[in-house]
Parts: sequence; C-alpha cells; structure tokens
Amino acid sequence: MPYLKELEAAKKAAVIAGKAILEIYNSNNFDVQYKKDNSPLTRADKASNEIIVKIMRDNFPDYAILSEEEQDDLTRLDNDFCFVIDPLDGTKEFIKRNGQFTVNIALSYKHKSVMGVIYVPVTEELYFATEGYGSFLEKNGVVTKLNVCKEKKEKSELNFVMSNSHNCAKTEELLKKYKLKNFVRVGSSIKGCMIASGKADAYYRHTPTMEWDTAAMQCIAEQAGAVFMQMDDTPMLYNRKDSLNSKGFYIINDMNNKL
Repeated sequence: MPYLKELEAAKKAAVIAGKAILEIYNSNNFDVQYKKDNSPLTRADKASNEIIVKIMRDNFPDYAILSEEEQDDLTRLDNDFCFVIDPLDGTKEFIKRNGQFTVNIALSYKHKSVMGVIYVPVTEELYFATEGYGSFLEKNGVVTKLNVCKEKKEKSELNFVMSNSHNCAKTEELLKKYKLKNFVRVGSSIKGCMIASGKADAYYRHTPTMEWDTAAMQCIAEQAGAVFMQMDDTPMLYNRKDSLNSKGFYIINDMNNKL
C-alpha cells in the first residue's frame, strides 16, 4: 500500500486525538473562545492539535505541516510533502453537542491529496484512504471497503447532503431547481464520508472552506469512486500559499448526477 507508514501514523494520531476530544466533550467544560474570523475555538481543538502535530512531526520530521491551529510557516511551500490537519472539524457541532464532528488528517504530495484519515470520535468510525488503493471504514475492529452508490436515479431522487451550520442561498436554490426531496443537513467532513460509503449521492458547497476542511475528505471520496471538483470544474490543490478554498466545491457519486 502506498504511504502505509504515513497512513498508520495518521490513524493512530486521529484516534488518540479523538479520545482526548471526547473526554473534553463529555466533561462539558469546553472553554469556548473566538478567533478573529469569529469562528469558535475550544480546549478540544487545542488538545487534539497538540497530539496530532507531535505524532506526525516525530514520525516524519522532514514533512511540512499545515494545521488550522498552528501558526502557518510558508516554508512548507518548498516541500513536496505536507500534512494538512483539522484537529477538530465541526467545532460548532461540538459545541451544539450533536456528535457531528471529526478529526481530519491528510497528506498532500505535490499539491494533491494522496492520503486521508477521518475519525468520528462519538461513533468511533475511522475512515481512511490512500491514492490508488481505495477507501475503507474501520469500526469495531471490522474493516469495510467503501464504494459510492452506483444506483441510477432521477436527479430529483438523489440523496443530497448539505452543511448543518453554514446556510447558503445557492444551495437552497439547487434544492428548489431540481426538486430535491431527499436531503439531510450534516456537520463536518462526515458529508464526504457519506458519499464515499454510498449513503449519499451529492454534496455541493458554494461558500468558502479551508484546505484542512477538504483534504482528507477529498482523498476518501475520490478513492471510493466519487468526483471531487471546485465549482469551476478545476481540481482542488493543496499546500497552497492561500489556504482558502474560495471557489467552493462539489462531490458527486457520478458525473451524470452533476447538478
């Protein structure tokens, strides 16, 4: 398997960080602060980041790191390898206590996401993928290969996932235009995992995200057979100088289902 050492380290880091997050989650002592962009930051974000960054740096000292909770070091741009990390994706969901938050760890090689790990602490679901090898879900010690749903449907019958905490007029317009009835609102990168596992068919995100929001999810979705593109139909690249995903993106199980 390509990137096996990186994958095993990322899986280990994600689970350990997830347990630390869950301990804080169950304690109800979040200590919520707010960043300059008004996004929330909790003790869990910080604890998870510290665990993940230490493990990945100890194992791969020559790799660059881009993390939501680390001071950005632009020397990473000179490195072909860069770990892209969201220590707690879905902090708003964490605060709402709905369980829809994840730990995201990806590896970018020459600007492409080639490995992805997503851990859901509340359900103990571990999603992972490496380029050319496929996507998998590990739960209760059982590993299952993931594949997108290939059932042919009318567009109005597609299972559509959308953000739980980020309302978007353009997404609402899609619901009306295609008369989509089968839609659910879900937090964090769980949406991409739902497409990878065949539980959903399409996810459109028009509003901006960051590299660490999408890197792990992209690899897992693509390796399960999904199409992941920016809204202008260009590839999403990583380890960029500007980490803002300003164009939006879509994930679909089949190009025939593009909205």
